[in-house]
Amino acid sequence: MFIKSLELKNYRNYKDLFIEFSEGTNILYGNNAQGKTNILEAIYVCATTKSHRGSRDKEIINFNTEDAHICMHIERKNVVHKIDMHLKRSRTKGAAIDGLIVKKSSELFGIVNVVFFSPEDLGIIKNGPAQRRHFIDLELCQLNKIYLHHLTNYQKVVNQRNNLLRQLVFSPALKDTLDVWDDQLVTYGCQVIEERRRFVRELNALAGPIHDKLSGQKEKLKLIYEPCVEPESFRKTLQARRDNDIRLKTTTVGPHRDDINFIVNGIDIRKFGSQGQQRTAALSLKLAEIELVRQRINDTPVLLLDDVLSELDSFRQNYLLESIKDIQTVITCTGLDEFVNNRFSINKVFKVVEGTLETVSD
Repeated sequence: MFIKSLELKNYRNYKDLFIEFSEGTNILYGNNAQGKTNILEAIYVCATTKSHRGSRDKEIINFNTEDAHICMHIERKNVVHKIDMHLKRSRTKGAAIDGLIVKKSSELFGIVNVVFFSPEDLGIIKNGPAQRRHFIDLELCQLNKIYLHHLTNYQKVVNQRNNLLRQLVFSPALKDTLDVWDDQLVTYGCQVIEERRRFVRELNALAGPIHDKLSGQKEKLKLIYEPCVEPESFRKTLQARRDNDIRLKTTTVGPHRDDINFIVNGIDIRKFGSQGQQRTAALSLKLAEIELVRQRINDTPVLLLDDVLSELDSFRQNYLLESIKDIQTVITCTGLDEFVNNRFSINKVFKVVEGTLETVSD
C-alpha cells in the first residue's frame, strides 16, 4: 500500500498544491511553521476523516475561503483508488471514493491505513489516560469498522446519559428512563472493552521483543489493559453507581475511563519511570503498532513521521529508520543531517517554504 499523489486546494496555508510521492522514503524539510505538518495532516484526514490535531473543519480551511479540497490517489494490491474530501466552513464535510459519494465517514476507513508518529506520542506514557485511549481508538477504528460502530454508538449513549443526569435536577421523574440508556451503554461498552483487550494483548506480544532490543536486553516491557469495569460486572456496577452518577451528573463507569499500564522490570513507568524509559516504551509501542497493522491487513501501512527524529538519540534514530525501510514513509524535519549521517536511503526530497513545495531530489 502506498500513496501515489496528494492534491490540496485552500487547505490551511496551501492555496494549490500537487505532490507525487515515492513508494519509499519521502522527506519534507524546511524551517518551522512552513506547512510541513499540514501535508501529513491532510493525508490523515483523507484516511480517517479527522485531523490528528483534533482540529475542526473550519480551522483547516484557508482563512480567505469557504471550503477546501483534498484529493489523494493510493495504490493497494495493484488497484488504484481516488479519495476526494470536500471540507466546508458552514456544513458537514463531503467525501467520495473513486467518484462515488460516501454516505458515512466510516466507509473511508480501511481504504488506506496510516500510522502517525509525532513528538507528542513520546509523551503517551507519562500523559493522562485520555491520550492512551485516543491512541487505541485511532488505530482500531482504521482496522475494524465494527469497533468503530460500537465506539461511536457508545460515545453517543454516554453523552445522552450525561445529558439526562443533568436534567434530573429539574425533572426527577425522568429517572426511570436511565434503564434504557444503561442497557445500550452495556451492550456497546462490552464490545469496546473486548476489542481493546485483544488489541493491547497483540500489541504487548510485539512491543516486548522490540523493547528488549532498544534497551540492550536490560529491561522487560509489559503492556496491561486496565478496563474501568469488566464486561460481566458492567451492568451491576453501573446500577450500584447510579446514585453517585446522579449526584455528580456524569457517567463514572465504562470504557471511556479505561487505561493502559506500562510495566518495565516490575515498575509502573507512567508514575515512576525516567524520561528515557518512557520514551523507549513509547517508541516500542509505535513500532509494535506498525507491525500489528501489517499483520491485520496483510499489507504495509503508510507511516507519517512528524519531526520525531530530532527527539531521539542516534541509536533510537537508527533503530527506527532501519525498522521502517520497507514501507512508504513521509517524514518531516528541519534538516537532512540525520539521514546523511546515518547513510539512510532517501527516495524523494521536498523543500517546504511558506506553503510552497520544491522537489529537491527524485
